Order: sequence, then C-alpha cells, then structure tokens
Amino acid sequence: MQKKEVSEYILDQYRGVVAVDAWGEQSFFYNPDRRLPRGIYFATLKDKDGENDKGSNLDREGVFRFNFGIGKSSYKEILGNIPARPAAGGVVNTGHNFTELNKVLPHPVYGWMSWVCVLNPDKAMIQKLEPLLNESYDLAVKKYAKRVKS
Repeated sequence: MQKKEVSEYILDQYRGVVAVDAWGEQSFFYNPDRRLPRGIYFATLKDKDGENDKGSNLDREGVFRFNFGIGKSSYKEILGNIPARPAAGGVVNTGHNFTELNKVLPHPVYGWMSWVCVLNPDKAMIQKLEPLLNESYDLAVKKYAKRVKS
C-alpha cells in the first residue's frame, strides 16, 4: 500500500478522525466535535527522518512508517516488555531492527508509550492490524471523552 492509501483507509474506517499535517508527518486525531485544538492522537504517517527520530531510516526511497498507540497489555503480548524511554535522539532498546518493512515493531522513539509501527504495510498487514487499530481508536475515544468532560 502507498501512504495515501493508508491515510484514506484510516479516514474511511474511523469516524471522528481528522488528518493534520504537522511536524513532518500526517497525524490523525480523534476530534469529532472539534472541541479540542487538535484532538487526541490516534495514528501518524511519517515518511522522512526527523531530528530526534532516525531509527527507521525513513529517508529511503518510498519508505514510510505507520504509527499508533495500543494498550500496554496488547503491546506486551505482541512485542514483550515495554522498554524504557530513550534519551533524546535515541531509540528504545528492544533489539528490533526498526528498518524492517511490513512487520509490527515497537515505535523506535515512542515504544515506551506503547506505540507500535509498521514500515510500508501491505493490505494483508493492515487487515492483521485491524483489531489493534480498533483498540487504539477506542483508547482515543475514551481519552477524548475524559478531556472534554473536565
């Protein structure tokens, strides 16, 4: 799949999600009523390395990374223990090859927050990710409800 196809999939499948281009990536926020300035992070698509995020070598031709947060128990079930937060400019210490394509990996910077990623997911991978994406969406919906309530 191309980055644009993943973006269209997210916007088609998840009601109340809006896309914002910011910080060198396309970010998806749950913000159905637009009551929050941006909303609650749901997922991101990134296609170039950033100052503090070079672990996936995204500057390769045609490579992009799809990122989203999941619950801690799901993270542990799929990837093992949640790593410690890395130093600025570093990557989480998990032993993973963060440049590998079409594989569920810890997010190289935000794995400590239970974020996962897939570089260049294909259609079969997106289908495999659907339960995790649904979980991520549900977490964003709950966080949004708490934030607009207070």
